[in-house]
Amino acid sequence: MSTSEYSVNHAMARQEWSATLMKEMLEDTYCFRFMGTSASAPIHIKNELKESGYKVTFGLRMQLSGKGRIGDATLEGHEEALTIYTDSVIIDQLRHAVRTHGRASEQRVPFSTREEAKDGLKDWWSRRMDVSWLNQICGIDSGQSLEYTGLQAVSAPDSDHHIFSGEDSEASLSDSANNQFTLTLIDEAIEKAKTLDPLIRAINVKGSKKFVMMLHPNQVKDLRTEYSTSKITWFDTQRALVEGEKESGIYNGSLGEYNGVVLHESENVPLAPNNSQVRRAVLFGAQSAVCAFGKGYSKGSMNWVEELFDYENQLGVSSGCIMGLKKTRFNNKDLATIVVSTGAG
Repeated sequence: MSTSEYSVNHAMARQEWSATLMKEMLEDTYCFRFMGTSASAPIHIKNELKESGYKVTFGLRMQLSGKGRIGDATLEGHEEALTIYTDSVIIDQLRHAVRTHGRASEQRVPFSTREEAKDGLKDWWSRRMDVSWLNQICGIDSGQSLEYTGLQAVSAPDSDHHIFSGEDSEASLSDSANNQFTLTLIDEAIEKAKTLDPLIRAINVKGSKKFVMMLHPNQVKDLRTEYSTSKITWFDTQRALVEGEKESGIYNGSLGEYNGVVLHESENVPLAPNNSQVRRAVLFGAQSAVCAFGKGYSKGSMNWVEELFDYENQLGVSSGCIMGLKKTRFNNKDLATIVVSTGAG
């Protein structure tokens, strides 16, 4: 009698594990919460490379600044030229894999090495996506390889989009009390966001305009423990979330809200490149970053391959994605991010 056998390395199993990997990774990855195809999304997904190509170029039209003409005054000869700046994102392949030592080695442990390989790759991808995204929007332009920056170069924040706590440069910052993270810095970042040219567009959440800010646990601790008798502190503010908006990605997992800014905490918020006592928090709005995927890949899809080696004694498991992720930047200026550098005590 013949039987149909479906081993753990059967093609059908690969598809199932690919879907499981992506589902679990989506739940654990911060940056995926902010991705969307709408131009109001914090991370704008570009779908132009679904068929072929390696690079997407996109533009920003600046607001017209001419004063116009009144009455029957001649308009001809007073027209204004459009000012359009461009930016681009490239895509490439990033892969990682796990390989077992052999059947004898697997026999000695009370767990499934295949299951652990899947979980290991899920954790690896989740952290790698968040690290890449935060390195990009925080402008960590040195000491990082492309594998940690969305597969493309990073630009440091320009002077108009960078705030320092109590000092005028990162080099002067330390973990002293004068350089800690406070609510005042959020107010300063919001002021900048609303007065820059171009201004930073807020994220539309059910008709309300919101910004998002990512903080490191060190900065969250300083914020929570700040004490003052002369100004409002975090302890004084309303810490409850708006129940009706929790389903929004920008509220999912947040610390709370202050002055229209939804606060999030992540251990992946990076250190400053040249000062290990400094963390770079970042406030961002709509289209602060872009993400592009290649053919067959998306926010919810990557490949999963299992292979046997050495006469089926060793199992190899790999996962990969063709994509690119970067901060938006036009005319040598960041578009929708404000970096806030503070001591990391």
